[in-house]
Amino acid sequence: MDEIRLARNVAVEILNHARSNPGKECCGLLAGRHGLIAQAFPARNVAERPTTAYEIAPKELFRIMHEIRAAALELLGIYHSHPNGDIRPSPRDVERAYYPDAAYFILSPRADAPEPIRAYSIREGRWIELTIQIV
Repeated sequence: MDEIRLARNVAVEILNHARSNPGKECCGLLAGRHGLIAQAFPARNVAERPTTAYEIAPKELFRIMHEIRAAALELLGIYHSHPNGDIRPSPRDVERAYYPDAAYFILSPRADAPEPIRAYSIREGRWIELTIQIV
């Protein structure tokens, strides 16, 4: 997987999520079919330090995964923002990449960011950047 397709409306939605509270990391899941991410499932960040980390509560994660399955969609991605830093995977992001088949999207809440959405494949402690095709 070197490329991931993202519906334009989903790109707008997740950027708006990141920009709604730019000082804290936002997070959520991304789902679709046939390799096209067509729906975002925003989640609440319950991390102890939401300015530098994200975590979805197990109960909410279970609920969202149930919604994805009920809609006959596949989990294709996970997104979060990096309010104060580079939008590349942090060591914590790599360590907690529990879904190797999902694309990991990192967002910048900054309006002046040249690439506000970037995506990565993270497997076995290594990451590679994916090309995002907005459709």
